[in-house]
Amino acid sequence: MELRQQGRFKLIAAFFAIYVIWGTTYLAIKFAVETIPPFMMMAFRSLSAGVVLYAWGRFRGDADATRKELPPLVLIGLLFFLIGHGGLAWAQKTVPSGVASLLVASEPVIISLFEPLFTREGVVGKRTILGMLVGIIGVAVLLMPHGLDFKNTNVTGTLVILFCAGSWASGAIYSRVAKLPRSPFIRGGMQLLAGGMMLIIVSLLLGEWSGFSFTQVTVRSWAGLAYLILFGSIITFSAYTWLLSMTSATRISTHTFINPIIAVFVGWAIGSEALTWEILIATVLIVFSVWLVLFRKA
Repeated sequence: MELRQQGRFKLIAAFFAIYVIWGTTYLAIKFAVETIPPFMMMAFRSLSAGVVLYAWGRFRGDADATRKELPPLVLIGLLFFLIGHGGLAWAQKTVPSGVASLLVASEPVIISLFEPLFTREGVVGKRTILGMLVGIIGVAVLLMPHGLDFKNTNVTGTLVILFCAGSWASGAIYSRVAKLPRSPFIRGGMQLLAGGMMLIIVSLLLGEWSGFSFTQVTVRSWAGLAYLILFGSIITFSAYTWLLSMTSATRISTHTFINPIIAVFVGWAIGSEALTWEILIATVLIVFSVWLVLFRKA
């Protein structure tokens, strides 16, 4: 009974991390990229968190990755971080954040459609489909007051964001079936390291290092980056990788519905943004959608 309660607590804590903490990283990213180029910032974030997670896993005595496990780890690092994070950061230069958030909300739909082809846990029923539709409507209602500016949205950037959402969804599904290290610290750390190395290479190729000086980085950007490393990656990504070994990627992906709510409430609490009736309606819709997806019958 005690073991079951501990397992339930770990599950709730992990979902809290991907729902709430990842929702607060929107503001941290905004601060970090004010004076740090996007691919470079993402590289610093991934490499720093990867070193900490991997070192902690080895310190605990967790088994290292085998040669057979290295290719899947590198591939997932590519799908999650180089394409998923780096591509999104690049695309948001030409796509308003509201539209970008709505496009990213397509990730759970992509996962729910394709996960059943590869696993036995992601069967799509009417309840799940309804939950996805309600969730997307909720995100749209949430973002309307912040400007769903489709007229000034770059078509290429839009397609890139959809591709990035598909890339992250592919990585999540592949993580469910790939042969990976059992330790979430080794698994998450090596994925972050692989993605971070690729981000550094792309950052160099794009010329982000040309003329860049660490002296130009503001305290607010350093604080944002530190928050992303500790909370956004070390804590939350390790929780995310652990969840992928415990339950379906479809359920886990519902964080893309909750994250915008948290981001808006953080903006209201810290940035003095208005709390409108659209936000309250959207909150009810999104919570209902997540309930539909998470608490279906076994």
